[in-house]
Amino acid sequence: MLGIMVDMLPAAVTAGDLPLELEALQAFALEQNRLACVLWEQLESLQHQIAQLNRARFGASSERLAGQAELFDAAIDMPVPPEPAKVQVTGHSRKGRPALPKDLPRTRIEYDLSDDQKAAFDALERIGEERSETLHYEPSRLTVIEHIRFKYAAKKDGESTIVTASAQPSPLPKSNASASLLANILVSTYVDHLPLNRQEMRYARRGIHLPRATLCEWKLAAAELLAALLPPLRAQQLQAPRMHVDDTTLPLLEKGRKTTRTARLWGYLGAGQREENGVWVEHPPAVVFEFAESRAGSHPQGYLKTYKGYLQADAYSGHEALYETGDIIAVGCWAHCRRRFFEIAKTQSKPGLAAQALQWIAQLYAIEARINHQTPDRKYAARQAETLPVLAQFRQWLEGNVIGLPTQAPLAKAFGYALRHWQALIRYTESGVLLPDNNALERQIRPIALGRVNWTFAGSPRGARATATMYSLLGTARLNGFEPYAWLKETLEKLPSYPVNRVHELLPLAC
Repeated sequence: MLGIMVDMLPAAVTAGDLPLELEALQAFALEQNRLACVLWEQLESLQHQIAQLNRARFGASSERLAGQAELFDAAIDMPVPPEPAKVQVTGHSRKGRPALPKDLPRTRIEYDLSDDQKAAFDALERIGEERSETLHYEPSRLTVIEHIRFKYAAKKDGESTIVTASAQPSPLPKSNASASLLANILVSTYVDHLPLNRQEMRYARRGIHLPRATLCEWKLAAAELLAALLPPLRAQQLQAPRMHVDDTTLPLLEKGRKTTRTARLWGYLGAGQREENGVWVEHPPAVVFEFAESRAGSHPQGYLKTYKGYLQADAYSGHEALYETGDIIAVGCWAHCRRRFFEIAKTQSKPGLAAQALQWIAQLYAIEARINHQTPDRKYAARQAETLPVLAQFRQWLEGNVIGLPTQAPLAKAFGYALRHWQALIRYTESGVLLPDNNALERQIRPIALGRVNWTFAGSPRGARATATMYSLLGTARLNGFEPYAWLKETLEKLPSYPVNRVHELLPLAC
């Protein structure tokens, strides 16, 4: 881009270069003005890109502007939104002394007067006790479980044989790792984001040498065992009334290569509510990630080929084929729309049109905050009564202010995104089951981003598929309130001998 700008710079113009004829002089002036406008647009675009790169590397991740409630600094002819409702702070939590859960195991330690203290009195009658609590930590420890299988010399009908009691010491064949150890490795990797070299050091401090190559094989084999749960999880998920889709990068280092290449994890989140006999019933939320070599639209098209319902996604062109049959209805994402204006507003020295657009969007989210815990029918009624009028005014404001913006400027592109995808963006007002954005899935993608910072890359397609499996199962467990270690330990103990046609019973789904 910079090279193109240098090539387009006009040579210095002297008085002798100016044409003498009036019409030629006017044409020359108009051409110079056109070149100046083009260069200015390109300069503005470059400044925006530099600001984005600086923020990505050095800035805060929060999408919030200082003084956001006072962004309007000039009167405009178009309607402006009301001030957002202010949140009242009703109390605060005490620092340093968190409330201790009632269901935690408790050990009672009793303190009594010493014999010398008791001897100082003629009589003592206990009239009560004072109670206080401290939160105690016991470090994890490694033990060895010996699995003893008794053998019998058995006789029946005059024939002798040897009978040995059955046992299942490890979920993995030819492995001495218990279900609890495998669960700990998986949780440490995919929940606590610990790379295997740090786990190796942890075990070494506890007196056992577990090479990272061994830990890696156990991790991959355990994930492949748990992959048997994915088909019933997908089947359950694809029945949800609302589906979210998005993707994230996954650096992949393949054998024979010295550098990583960018692969993808496609994420799908199914959730929502249905009305059954006049009662709203929650569809248990489920998230599934799938490893893919690229970002081609064929991946979500293949996954969602049987799905019918609402699909919440960004405006990726690869999704367009999903909507052609009419079985899948597109729902836009206001978070993606807002982000475009935010990236511009963050770089401006004083509030402008981008900051004003953020204020309009803030009004939509203020309504959502008030109705967040309402039933879908009440959400629908509130959106029809409150949200649609705000959206109508916002659309009018967008159409009034987009006129005259340089077509290649970042601000014009942000306005264009909102106007081109307007019908998808406002579709969430058609049903109380829908959400205004795709943040529900982005929250499930965030642990993957944290993991990438620590374990850096997947070492093979096998490792990438294991990563997709574990983030699917652990993400679904988190959505349904399951403690990840406890669920994994119990599932790894049961799964090897569980009937294949009943493995769906082991899914971490709320009943």
